Amino acid sequence: MAHLGGILSFPPSLIIWLVFKDRGPFTNEQGKEALNFQITLLIGYVALNVLSTVLSLVTFGLLSGLFSLGWVLWLVGSIFSVLGYLSARDGRPYRYPFSIRLIS
Repeated sequence: MAHLGGILSFPPSLIIWLVFKDRGPFTNEQGKEALNFQITLLIGYVALNVLSTVLSLVTFGLLSGLFSLGWVLWLVGSIFSVLGYLSARDGRPYRYPFSIRLIS
């Protein structure tokens, strides 16, 4: 469920990992994997917002449409979260194709 909770952002993954990490090594590993991916997406959201704000200020609002690209990041995160949930549900470990491993 930590993978699927990622559709809402990182708090569900964090809470699920903190509560259920002691259930076993597989649950601990997959909870950390989901949380690391959600933190990576959060960094991406922040970077996108900072970049679009700076570019909007520099170009006097011409590139202010970059704020709307956040939905693409959400869609990619949602697709990978569902793939992770389906894999973990079947008992197979899932590794996200891109993720910063902050929690090990």
